[in-house]
Amino acid sequence: MRTFACARCDHLVFFENTACLSCGASLGFRWADRELVTLTDDLEEPRRCRNAKIGRCNALVEERDTLCFSCALTRTRPHDEDAEGLRLFAISEGAKRRLLFELGELELPIPDRTADPDGGLCFDLLASTVEPVMTGHADGVITLDLAEAVPTHREDVKAQMGESYRTLLGHFRHEVGHFFFPLLAQEGSEELDRSRALFGDDRLDYGDALDRHYEQGPPEDWPDRFVSAYATMHPYEDWAESFAHYLHIVDTVQTATVYGVRVAGPSPPRDVSAEPELLDFRPRIYRVSFRELLDDWIPLTYALNALNRSLGKDDLYPFVLTDPVIEKLEFIDELVHLASRGALAAET
Repeated sequence: MRTFACARCDHLVFFENTACLSCGASLGFRWADRELVTLTDDLEEPRRCRNAKIGRCNALVEERDTLCFSCALTRTRPHDEDAEGLRLFAISEGAKRRLLFELGELELPIPDRTADPDGGLCFDLLASTVEPVMTGHADGVITLDLAEAVPTHREDVKAQMGESYRTLLGHFRHEVGHFFFPLLAQEGSEELDRSRALFGDDRLDYGDALDRHYEQGPPEDWPDRFVSAYATMHPYEDWAESFAHYLHIVDTVQTATVYGVRVAGPSPPRDVSAEPELLDFRPRIYRVSFRELLDDWIPLTYALNALNRSLGKDDLYPFVLTDPVIEKLEFIDELVHLASRGALAAET
C-alpha cells in the first residue's frame, strides 16, 4: 500500500481515513486514480459512497446516493436488520477495498459484470448465522463467509486445519486468484501449457482431489514443492495459493519501500538512490526481476520474524520459499505484467 499525504498540512494520512488527524481536513478516496483526496471546500458536503455508514467506505462518487467502484462489485450483503452481519460486512468490505487497490496498482483487468454477466467479477458477502455459507469462487462470483471477519473464528479454524496463516485479506487474495486463472492462462494458450507444467493439470477431477486431500492429507514432502499444505490438494488450489502469496509479497514490499524499511540481505544491496521510482513504488514499474525483488523480501521476512520473536510472538511470516515455489511465483509475476500491458489479450 502506498502512503498518502493531506494536501492542506502535508501530514501522513492513511487509505481508510475520512479526515486528517492533524488539521481535520475532510478526505475521500477516489478510485479513478487510486488517490486519497483532500477536500478543500469545507462548505460543500462531499459526495460519498452510499455505503459510507454501513460499509465504512470513504470513497467519493460522482453522483449522490450511488455506490463506488468497490462497493458496486458486492452483489449480496446482509439485510439491514442484521446488525451483527452488517458489522462483519463493514470489516470485510475494508479488506476487499485493499484487495482491489492492489489489483489496480498491478493494472490487472477487472471485467465489469454488468457488461459481462458471465465473465465479470462480483462478491457475495454472506452471514453463515442465517444460512450455511461456503467461502469460494465460481464463475466470477467470490463468496465469503462473514464469520471469517471474526478473529476467534479464524483462529479456531486455523488450528483445526493445521494452517500457519489465515487472514480475511488472504481469503480474498486466494479466491481472486481463482478468478484470474482463466484470464491469465487462457484456453489454448502457451501460458496455460506452462501453467500445467508448473502446477499440474487443472483438468483433474476436483471432487476426487478434495476427498483424497481430506482423507490422506498432504504428502510429507509438500514443503519442498508447495507454498502451503492446501496447495497440494489440486492444481487449481496450488495456483490460487501461489497467486495469493504473490499478492502478499508485492503489497508488503510496496509498503516497506514507501516507509523506507529495507533490510540488507546476503546479496549486496542495490543502489536505491539511483532508482528514485522506488519512492513511488508500484509493482508495474519496479524495474527489477522477481528474483531480485526476493532479495529485498526474504531479508525483510527474517527481520519481521525476529522482531515478533523478541515480543514473544509466533513468526509473522511462517513460510519457506523453495526454488519450485519461487518458480511458480516468478511465472505468475510474468503473467501479471503481460496482462497489465494487454499482451495476453492481444494474443487471443
